[in-house]
Amino acid sequence: MRELFDEVYGQSQLDPQEAVRRSTRGPQRKRFYKTVGLSETPDGYAIMLDDKTVRTPSRHPLVIPKRAIAEVMVTEWDAQQDVIDPTSMPVTRLANSVIDAIRDEAQTQAVADDITKYFSTDLLFYRAGYPEALIAREAAAWDPVLFWAADDLGAHFILAEGIVHVSQPEQAVASARAALPSDPWAIAALHLVTTITGSALLALALLHGHLNADQVWTAAFVDEDWNIEKWGLDEEVAARRAARQVDFKAAVLVLKAVTPSAG
Repeated sequence: MRELFDEVYGQSQLDPQEAVRRSTRGPQRKRFYKTVGLSETPDGYAIMLDDKTVRTPSRHPLVIPKRAIAEVMVTEWDAQQDVIDPTSMPVTRLANSVIDAIRDEAQTQAVADDITKYFSTDLLFYRAGYPEALIAREAAAWDPVLFWAADDLGAHFILAEGIVHVSQPEQAVASARAALPSDPWAIAALHLVTTITGSALLALALLHGHLNADQVWTAAFVDEDWNIEKWGLDEEVAARRAARQVDFKAAVLVLKAVTPSAG
């Protein structure tokens, strides 16, 4: 299985777009197993193919801490037909990333550092200057999250019009970072939500139950939906968004499994 998932991951093991790009290269591997199952171990639930434990691209056993996650992965493996398509296995891809790339505190903090960068350039900070209807739509979707961050996290951010960069207060960034999880599975899922939506604040709102998954998804695409309403739907944009939503749903599933308070 190493070669199969190496094609999917590449250098950035938590980047869903990179995963999809690389998965299109080269022939797909034929399905080589008949049965898929779970085996409970002291460390969690091992994914079994024909009674053999699946291994990650780095040769670690594919063992999952939560049964709810493992059961979805069994379904993904079992749904494969003549060939194995890793793009149709988003939870398995995310699990591989966690097991291979977030194995200690330093690696967990590195992922948190990457998420923290978004607190300086978050989608929610940069607002349209016109038309009034779009300004109002952005405010309705994004302002409640900013108010929540200020009231509950003590993170007071600055807004800007257009794309001109505005520096955020160090205290705001530090307060938001302090709300990030330390669990490897939660931080990986949160990273995926952040990169897909362009907003670490939306990801935090999901983690802490301030918004549910549908609300986060809608808020992340306010501007894109506005353009679609005005100019129509581009097929390439639609396909890219659909692929992102598959990974988004996988991240939400993992986040809810390991963090019950998640929306």
